[in-house]
Amino acid sequence: MNKKIYLSSPHMSDEGYEMQYINEAFETNWIAPLGANVDGFENELSNKVGAKHAAALSSGTAAIHMALKAIGVGEDDIVFCSTLTFSATANPIIYQNATPVFIDSDYETWNMDPKALETAFKNYGNKVKAVLVVHLYGLSADMDKIMEICNRYDVTVIEDAAESLGTYYKGRHTGTYGKFGVFSYNGNKIITTSGGGMLVSDDEEKIKKVRFWSTQSRDAARHYQHSELGFNYRMSNVVAGIGRGQLKVLDQRVAKKKYIFEFYKKELGQLEGVDFMPINDWNEPNYWLSVMTLKGKVRPLNVMEALEKENIESRPVWKPMHMQPFFAKYDHVGGNVSEKLFANGVCLPSDTKMADEDLERIVKIIKGQWT
Repeated sequence: MNKKIYLSSPHMSDEGYEMQYINEAFETNWIAPLGANVDGFENELSNKVGAKHAAALSSGTAAIHMALKAIGVGEDDIVFCSTLTFSATANPIIYQNATPVFIDSDYETWNMDPKALETAFKNYGNKVKAVLVVHLYGLSADMDKIMEICNRYDVTVIEDAAESLGTYYKGRHTGTYGKFGVFSYNGNKIITTSGGGMLVSDDEEKIKKVRFWSTQSRDAARHYQHSELGFNYRMSNVVAGIGRGQLKVLDQRVAKKKYIFEFYKKELGQLEGVDFMPINDWNEPNYWLSVMTLKGKVRPLNVMEALEKENIESRPVWKPMHMQPFFAKYDHVGGNVSEKLFANGVCLPSDTKMADEDLERIVKIIKGQWT
């Protein structure tokens, strides 16, 4: 069997930063949730991205849920949501008994189309409580246009930056434009804690409230007292230690992801019908996954099956939410850009542990589909 090449697997630091923090947690017996690593990770992450406050949580999904709850999203509210995303973006809208309306992408960013967003506001008026915009595959949405529209309608923006930690939009980190930003440390992300997430905001009181809800809404009393519904959403001190170590190598990971993307683009970009995800002048991506689109006789399934036969992972572009069986009953605004990206796109292996010989092996297999 040929050597396995992963799409995007965990990559611990060569320096062993993670183990330093994990060992500290064991030595001090701070194994239970909360502790010095949680506080440190919150502070270090918020400083890294330029947010004032952060809450370390069990997942990015939990962070989206808490953000929606913090702005009061509830029954009969509408939340505009990027349709080209993973279901974890949209599920928390349902947790809050609200109604998602899915907004199409544009080709310039592959993210939420500002023109479709404007149309959606004209259609739904004052029922809209929030806009949940995704930065897909590490590509930033056009936040100036989106923020201008949302500010005009006085609607709160939540950024799902789960895939874009380390991405800049016009010199500023994604996740810091809206009221809340959400990051994920799932095993396949650019840095990982094995599982976990972070909610960032400049609103100190909202973050304090999220921490309260996320620790079972336990009141300040000698006995266990709960005046509000609580959630078990806080990150553990051990997991946060992994995150602190991983954060130290984030810039290295971004550099390697960019190298991988540029390797693919140089080697495959001249093939007939091949194009790559858009890199704009104002966008400094983290290149989380390298994604190409195909128009012509060679289809994404041809590429994925050829790689799979050689023990190499790849996958389709996210299937849009409005095409998912569970979400199909909800409205979709815009054209069919997201559908075409789903039909024509393939996510290439983007594992930061790959060597040049791994990349050469991958492009040789892909090029073979054109012969």
